[in-house]
Amino acid sequence: MGDSAVTAQGSTSPKSAKSPKSASSPIEPGAATAGQALVADENPDAHFEGDGDSTYDTEGGSDTTSLRSSIMKYRTENGRTYHAYKDGSYVLPNDDVENDRLDVQHNIFLLTFGGLHVASFEKEPQRVLDVGCGTGIWSIDFADEHPESHVTGIDLSPIQPPFVPPNVNFYVDDLEDDWNFSSPFDFIFARFCTGSIVNWPKFFKQSFDNLNSGGIIELQDIIFPTFCDDDTLPPDGPLKRWSDLLLECFESVGRGITSAYLYPEQLAEAGFVDVNVVREKWPTNRWPKDKRYKQIGIWNTDNMINALPSLSLALFTRPKEEGGLGWSLPELEVLLAGVRKDIRDPSIHGYWKIHAVTARKP
Repeated sequence: MGDSAVTAQGSTSPKSAKSPKSASSPIEPGAATAGQALVADENPDAHFEGDGDSTYDTEGGSDTTSLRSSIMKYRTENGRTYHAYKDGSYVLPNDDVENDRLDVQHNIFLLTFGGLHVASFEKEPQRVLDVGCGTGIWSIDFADEHPESHVTGIDLSPIQPPFVPPNVNFYVDDLEDDWNFSSPFDFIFARFCTGSIVNWPKFFKQSFDNLNSGGIIELQDIIFPTFCDDDTLPPDGPLKRWSDLLLECFESVGRGITSAYLYPEQLAEAGFVDVNVVREKWPTNRWPKDKRYKQIGIWNTDNMINALPSLSLALFTRPKEEGGLGWSLPELEVLLAGVRKDIRDPSIHGYWKIHAVTARKP
């Protein structure tokens, strides 16, 4: 795995793909302390004077050529497509519906952390690696903000846009294979890779070995299951059941979605120093009183409603011998109907933990 991987899209034009809507907001980050319980809004349906653009309706021939052809032959299940290269390594779809959701999710991260990253640099990074780059939106935005940097995005699917800034390149490859990049990086960024990496200690060792001295790694990740601080999440309700089953499914295939808890310890064991964790929360909907978290919750309702089939279809309906639950599609749809109702219900004060972990190579 490395610089010789199959190119998905190259740097052919400075035109870039941006977030679907502006992430600018008059609400200052840190308006509430993420480590504390959020206060519920007693009137969550009242008009919210936030960023209007951020509000969603809550209801609502050669070997290379041969290889490129093979990675485009996506696996199709239940009307959704999944990556072909290293089939099964990533259980979420790669179709347009999912890609649009990932771009919305990108905007939620901008609102959550106030920018593309929480890491600070003593000097501008020259070489940057975007791990599991998805649609490439983070790579493109970072390249636009740091024109002196060169960004390499790696993903299992060639779903990135064809027109990107000249300082961006995308490759189809598997970062769980051995790395053989031609030069080390100054910044390695990984977002929402929980559930994708089996061997995190190996990943951190390879990251350490492929960073320059003083280089920084940052991971932004979600932690399951769904949390609640005031017992408003019914323990036998659809959202809690789905969340617990999803956690069980990922653990059964060796790709647990609580991996962010272990990042600080594993980074230190790999040799990193100055390990820091920024803890945040994504509310299920508009229920928080705090305006910043209310805005994040409004965005996250749309994100999670669209994420339900993406997260669930493969894991719930694939046979048990493939790591699934063996459910029928109608069975799953009945459960997800209840989950959607719970996610939209402002009387249920659920949230997901979001951690940003940074560390430096001495």
